[in-house]
Amino acid sequence: MPRSLRSQVTLAHPDTADLDLLDVLHALADPTRMTIVCALAKDGERACGTFSVDVAPSTLTHHFRVLREAGVIHQRQEGNRRFTNLRENDLKQRFPGLLDRILASYPSPGRGVATSAVTVDHVAS
Repeated sequence: MPRSLRSQVTLAHPDTADLDLLDVLHALADPTRMTIVCALAKDGERACGTFSVDVAPSTLTHHFRVLREAGVIHQRQEGNRRFTNLRENDLKQRFPGLLDRILASYPSPGRGVATSAVTVDHVAS
């Protein structure tokens, strides 16, 4: 088999209908993975080595695999580079409002934790 064909990697991506809520929530429960998701939501598709995370390359590969197998991200190989994008439309189709709500409530650098606008009336006794 020619060397160029041996290097072709087939990455598993679940179909939209097969996305499982618990798998998605598990994937989003890790701070490093949320950093990746927030960067993708803000900037769009990125090369795998361009994320601002402080983990070893092998650990980053693990995080990408968890996100990919849960259906949160899609990855494609282009030459010797792998590009990652957020499966935003698939997630919105399968779980309407979930991703928006999680992203809105996740703390981003410099702004702290977002809070919902909830009004509570206090009654003086």
